[in-house]
Amino acid sequence: MTYEEIKNMADQYLMPTYAHFNAALVEGKGARLFGPEGESYLDFTAGIGVSSLGYGDEAWAQAVAKQASLLAHTSNLYYNPVVAQAAKLLCEKSGFARVFFANSGAEANECAMKLARKYSFDTYGAGRSTIVTLKNSFHGRTMETLTATGQDELHQYFDPFPPGFRYAAANDLDALKAALDETVCAVMMEPVQGEGGVQPLDADFVHKASELCREKDILLIFDEVQTGVGRTGKLYAWEQFGVRPDVLTSAKGLGGGLPVGACLCVEKLGSVMGPGTHGSTFGGNPIVCAGVCEVLSRMDEALFEQVRQKGEFLRETLSECDEVAEIRGMGLMLGLVLKTKQAKKVASRCVEKGLLVLTAKTLVRLLPPLTISQEELEQGIAILKEVLTEK
Repeated sequence: MTYEEIKNMADQYLMPTYAHFNAALVEGKGARLFGPEGESYLDFTAGIGVSSLGYGDEAWAQAVAKQASLLAHTSNLYYNPVVAQAAKLLCEKSGFARVFFANSGAEANECAMKLARKYSFDTYGAGRSTIVTLKNSFHGRTMETLTATGQDELHQYFDPFPPGFRYAAANDLDALKAALDETVCAVMMEPVQGEGGVQPLDADFVHKASELCREKDILLIFDEVQTGVGRTGKLYAWEQFGVRPDVLTSAKGLGGGLPVGACLCVEKLGSVMGPGTHGSTFGGNPIVCAGVCEVLSRMDEALFEQVRQKGEFLRETLSECDEVAEIRGMGLMLGLVLKTKQAKKVASRCVEKGLLVLTAKTLVRLLPPLTISQEELEQGIAILKEVLTEK
């Protein structure tokens, strides 16, 4: 099929929920993607942080294909070795005790919120169910996670929104204190607000928020859907802050390209969600978990060091560009604040030049595969700098 044939078919049959760029993607290798007519694109998006090992990774593909030939799906009412192995690897590497597998970051966040409310109900009874999130946050597209998202512009069209949420300004300890009354069971935050403009939280705020939660037995939830699985230069970003939450959610890069979400918890919460309190038909699918196992087997300090070095190289090189006013983020999760150009126009122009980048509010956002080579990195930077310096 040609690009036009693909575009016309998609435009006819898909709901128009996405503002597509003028590109169709049919194949990939490393950090490079290819179109139906030979078009070539360097990818600085990783499918919005999903393709952590890049494209066409042989070990990952073999692991997934092998599991597909053995057993594609079985009900979670039965044990399965690859699912158990994925759970063991994730818990051991992350430092948490138990995990629930879902299909997305939004579903992982749903589980985290149910877990917090169930723990509070079991411990204190009814009436302690409010969840505090931060303004400018993003937690998903389901009704519950959309309500948890602290962005007014996203709270439209879908009334009535579920009750039980409150918002505090990020990095404002007084605002957080004021929000933590006797009805609150949890505080949920992203260590780096991704969709909100690649805004890392202040370490002091995170530490003091953790102390407040411990004092009041309020659960601290970290939404690490975008920051997790090596993205910031550690397995999870909480390690960068030195604050381990009670509950952590993960998705995106965890499956290396397959749909997965995970809600992890510490030991004291391990038995809160008993049989019948939560579930998912496809959560913990064996094929997906085979991908999870391969991704996790590759997460080591050598890779994290490469992520940190590549992130620093991006910062140093792009900061030389006059159009770049500021660079925010951690590791290979970076946002470029521009002086005069519009991020969406820059992203569209980059596609024309053979580079895929993202936006986050008014920023250009970069989330390349963790395994991107130095050569691919330099080629992509050259294209981006060319676009940023165009008159």
